[in-house]
Amino acid sequence: MRQIIEQQIMALAPNPAAAANGRKISQKGGFVRLEASADDTFFLGECTGSGAKNYITTADFLDPGQPVFRCTCPSRQFPCKHSLALLYEMMSGKTFAPCEIPEDILTKRQKKEAKAAKAASSEKSDKAPPKVNKAARAKKLKKQLEGLDLAQKLVEELMNSGLGTMGGTALPAYRTLAKQLGDYYLPGPQRLLNGLILEIEAFQKDGEDRHYDAAIAALERLWALVRKSRQYLSAKVESGDVSQDDNLLFEELGGVWKFTELAEVGLGKANLRLCQLAFWVSMDEARGGFVDTGCWADLATGELSLTKNYRPLKALKYIKQDDSCFGVVETPMAVFYPGEGCRRVRWEGGEIRELTPDDLAALRGFAAPAIPAEAKAAKNLLKNTLGDPMTFRLVAFSAILRGEDGKLALRDGEGNTIRLGDAPWMEPTTHRLPMLPDGALLAGQTLLGGFWYDAGARRLTVQPLSIVTPEGIIRLLY
Repeated sequence: MRQIIEQQIMALAPNPAAAANGRKISQKGGFVRLEASADDTFFLGECTGSGAKNYITTADFLDPGQPVFRCTCPSRQFPCKHSLALLYEMMSGKTFAPCEIPEDILTKRQKKEAKAAKAASSEKSDKAPPKVNKAARAKKLKKQLEGLDLAQKLVEELMNSGLGTMGGTALPAYRTLAKQLGDYYLPGPQRLLNGLILEIEAFQKDGEDRHYDAAIAALERLWALVRKSRQYLSAKVESGDVSQDDNLLFEELGGVWKFTELAEVGLGKANLRLCQLAFWVSMDEARGGFVDTGCWADLATGELSLTKNYRPLKALKYIKQDDSCFGVVETPMAVFYPGEGCRRVRWEGGEIRELTPDDLAALRGFAAPAIPAEAKAAKNLLKNTLGDPMTFRLVAFSAILRGEDGKLALRDGEGNTIRLGDAPWMEPTTHRLPMLPDGALLAGQTLLGGFWYDAGARRLTVQPLSIVTPEGIIRLLY
């Protein structure tokens, strides 16, 4: 019978409560009938419930990466708890009686296949691609340039007069200006200005230098984005080429990529095996929502990438929160976002299997043997004002120990060391290293570390996120 692991169920569940309710139904023997087709693609369960009649729930695995669930219950959740309970029955190895695939399911499969074939045929046809409204795009670019002029004047005023002029009665005016940037299709610069305002407000409350330093960094990033974006948009308007390209500034200005668009510009990759090494949730006050971030490794190449799930506070009930994944995702197609270093990755559909010793051996094999080369590469990435403030690397270490200053440090096999420390925008993890129950975890292992620049100490620092051993992945964060 088809193998199901709990990670698959959790990934499919609309929320943890639905998965927990499905588990309870399975554990309490809620099913009075279980059936499966001979080809292992169709599963059916008859489940008792609160209604007058039992519920019939089915799972169609014709496309294993995107199974289809159906249930006669009135729930609006998808999949519902009865569908998830059926998966738990499969996971626990319950006996499924043989059955034929119902005619209505076969008909729905045929319609779905016909629709997919029609779409594929349309893509391969010689028909001209849909026309792009160049006039509308050009108008939007010009509007963005107007907004960038406004942002440039603001930045120049702040650079000339100092951030101190933002305080007091001036803050409401800056908030109004931040809202105006949204009218110019500039959510990216708008977010940076909001972040700048939040740091100034925090500095006025507690007077801590870290807020002022963060405000300066936000101002520098805003200035770099405005300057580079003006050049980029001006060149596009002057040339008349308003088509979408893989320039990083598209997303920095607030653009949203579609999955197909990323594939069309050559950023797709087929048949990936991805293992999540770390996961964390952060609150982005400037964006006005939560960001679920996962750090993943390609088991074929060792390339590290990030998944990001944005959940605005205004839409929390409509967007499912991501979660830790302890298995391996196998997906037929993934796309990467433009950028350098650990790029954002995204996929639609895939299966999850158990992590194996061979996978762990592969991960350890991708680890860099020495710190200096990784530190140099990290510095080059962190110098980019518009880049992420942290980049991630796998490093083989001989020991984690305390230096003469009492701080924890990572030492490689050649005796090179680098300071371990927590980035101010991340949940602390360094203090958890001495708490590990086995001292062997602090020697001769592989570390997933986030490299970041500590402006206060004026040195490159690494935040430990996970330790990869031959037996498993020890997560220090989720």
